[in-house]
Amino acid sequence: MSAEKNSEAVVEKLSIDEMLQKHCGEFGKWQLKHFVLTNLAWTFYAFHIMVMPFADRIPEWRCVGRDCEGGGSVCELRPGEWEWVGGRSSSTVSEWGLICGDKFKVGLVQSIFFAGCMIGAGIFGHLSDSFLGRKGSLTVACTLNGIFGCITAFSPNYWIYTILRLLTGFSSGGVGLCAFVLATEPIGPTKRGSAGMSTFYFFSSGIALVSLVAYIFHMWRHLYIAASIPSLLYVFIVIPFLSESPRWYLVRGRITEATQIMALIASSNGRHLPSGVFLALDQESSTNEEEEEFLMEDKVAQIGSIVDVIRFPMTRTRLLVAIVLNFVGSLVYYGISLNVVNLKTNLYMNVALNAIAEMPAFGITAVLLERYGRKPLTIGTMWFSGFFCLLGSLMKNVGIWKIVRMVCGILGVFGMAGTYNLLFIYTAELFPTVVRNAALGCTNQAAEMGAILAPIVVVMGGWLPFAVFAVSGIVGGAFAFLLPETHNQPLYDTFAGLVAASV
Repeated sequence: MSAEKNSEAVVEKLSIDEMLQKHCGEFGKWQLKHFVLTNLAWTFYAFHIMVMPFADRIPEWRCVGRDCEGGGSVCELRPGEWEWVGGRSSSTVSEWGLICGDKFKVGLVQSIFFAGCMIGAGIFGHLSDSFLGRKGSLTVACTLNGIFGCITAFSPNYWIYTILRLLTGFSSGGVGLCAFVLATEPIGPTKRGSAGMSTFYFFSSGIALVSLVAYIFHMWRHLYIAASIPSLLYVFIVIPFLSESPRWYLVRGRITEATQIMALIASSNGRHLPSGVFLALDQESSTNEEEEEFLMEDKVAQIGSIVDVIRFPMTRTRLLVAIVLNFVGSLVYYGISLNVVNLKTNLYMNVALNAIAEMPAFGITAVLLERYGRKPLTIGTMWFSGFFCLLGSLMKNVGIWKIVRMVCGILGVFGMAGTYNLLFIYTAELFPTVVRNAALGCTNQAAEMGAILAPIVVVMGGWLPFAVFAVSGIVGGAFAFLLPETHNQPLYDTFAGLVAASV
């Protein structure tokens, strides 16, 4: 009898990754449902980004009368000699006359949108690590996305439109970031990489779907409403069925809520969480005899910020390298995408084909990710993209070389699509839970800076854009050598756990 009591007194303290592997299941029915529902936010996030090429497109125009000789440009015609096909309200360009000397304003709106994303990524990254949590931050970001998107449809002039796109970008900067972390944190270490790469199928699907939405709603004001309402529906219909991240509860000292979610995961997956098993932070997890009451008590919240990331030498180096990788990755990804858009097809088909073309990169990367790890794949995909961009810069844009150059561009964006999405997983695994979203927010800001710069590089024309993308890819791959491998490593909760594991 005494032996049985002694055995019952043994308390097992486990980290979340250990509990997922031993008792709850790394990727079962619960994680699948949570993963799909959470990542639907990525689909509607894509709507707000890719609505711009359709709303800000240059519509077709036609001559009025017989004396119309504009050489293919309305800038050489007098007012009254031409008109927009479909009327002035079909796009922002036709309604506000964003042509000729005002053509730069179309690119300005796009850059300002990404500037808003950069600001929002940093702010929502901090909020999701602090009092709002992952689910709360996602709720706020999606709500603001839907509201600002709908209000944009009622813009009375270009400058109000620009301000509203800035606000929409601000909220968009938090959607992908919060959704990714919330979706992947409850997944076990051996399944996290493949699951994380699958996230971006939702984003590409959103790009393809917005092409269909834009094909149905030709008027830009109607299009903005149609593209924004899904975000509001997501908030009211889907988010109530999502659970907060148990990792966030744990580092906030809310042990009871974290344990309840882990027990729910276990039961939903057909498993059982034993009564003698308790959650603990990285540095606390071990197996010994202790008071159960102490382990079940809620603890003081573990709080961190981007300042803590910079203060620790290990995480400071990781952050600086991750900033460089995300910047060049975004610059090359968006830059090459703008070059590939020059296919001789209609706009709707063009955007849809670009989205579909990215999907094989996600699948291939997901397979190689588990075999070769994060670091070699980051280096390999960046150098793959840089190599074909270098070839593209050496090709002349005439004759058969024009086709070869286009193929180089497609292969370049194929490689960088894998890198760009892999960086989300890699960056998340480099930092502990207490600052994970803050660090991701910082690297996302760097990525948005790359996105802002991409259209400027493309405008250079000639061989220069390919040359810039080639150098960026090659240099980025070299910087990746400075990062550690995180494949099959646990997601650490605190700085103490991260440091202890590296000793």
